[in-house]
This record gives sequence, structure tokens and C-alpha cells, in this order.
Amino acid sequence: MSKELYTDKVMDHFMNPRNVGEIPDADGVGQVGNPVCGDVMRIYLKIDGGRIQDVKFKTFGCGAAIATSSIITEMVKGMTVGDALEVSNRHVADALGGLPPRKMHCSNLAADALLAAVNDYRVKHGLSQIGEPAGHGAHQHEHDAADADDAEAGRPPCTLRVDGKCVDPQAGGVPARKARIAGGG
Repeated sequence: MSKELYTDKVMDHFMNPRNVGEIPDADGVGQVGNPVCGDVMRIYLKIDGGRIQDVKFKTFGCGAAIATSSIITEMVKGMTVGDALEVSNRHVADALGGLPPRKMHCSNLAADALLAAVNDYRVKHGLSQIGEPAGHGAHQHEHDAADADDAEAGRPPCTLRVDGKCVDPQAGGVPARKARIAGGG
């Protein structure tokens, strides 16, 4: 990692990541990955009374992936589950003082891993998953470099973006890149 490209806070969370590890009796576990860059994040949540009491992560990836995993655990520890769901990829990047444009996908992974962990918790408690598209129809947003990479690789383009994430409605509202991972694409 070149220090010119990363803030001191990114470097600190990369070199001294917080909350690394597993929670053996986790109430929710979420894992996401990006097949293009190879990053994989897993977030573990311990929830009591609707509040995140403990959160840990394990990440295989670049320095930015480790830093975003670390910062999101600090951000959500002590929050209610509902408040944690308001944490977006932009919040993650901003908390680190910014990320280079080509590393913004790491903040998406952190937010997606948190959402996956919350959804795991919700399913275990008989609740429906959240974060699915609210409706159908045309969408308006800027496509990022990963979308262009998908097009060049012959994968279908983004069809809908919910909370800044590209979503594949054919996969039940699963973010498009996760749907491809699960489907082997």
C-alpha cells in the first residue's frame, strides 16, 4: 500500500486492525466476496436486546479491505441493529477519511458483509431478510469500474442499485456480485 494513496486512518486500521477474530456463538454471520479482486470478508455479530454487543471480522484481502472491515466493526459496536443498517459504504469510506476510487469496492464489501450478518441474525429469529429492492422499473445511477469490468467479461450489466449497491432482482434482490459468487459466475 502506498502511503500517498491512503489516509493515515486507513493505514492505522490496516496496520493495527481492531476486532479481528471470530465469535464462536455469533448471533449473525455474514460473508461476502469479490471474485474480481479476490477479497473475502466475514463479519460476526453478538446481539443482545437488539443491540450489537460484540462484532469481529476475518478478512482475506488487500489493505483497504482490512481497513474497511476494521472500521465498520468500530462503527457498529454498541449500535442497535436498526441503526447499524443505516451504515452505508459511503459512511465506511468517510470514517476512514476517504479511499482511492479504485478501492471503493472494499467499502461496499464491508457494508454488504454487515448486511449479510444482520440478515443471518434476522432469519435465525424468524424475521424476513432486508435490503431487497423495494420496487421494479428503471433506475438512475452512475456505473462504477466494476460494472465496466463485468460488461467486458460478458457478464450481465447492473440492473438495479439499492442503497448504492448493484442488485440482481433475478437473484431475489441479492447484490449482483454476490449472486455471481453464489452462482459460480
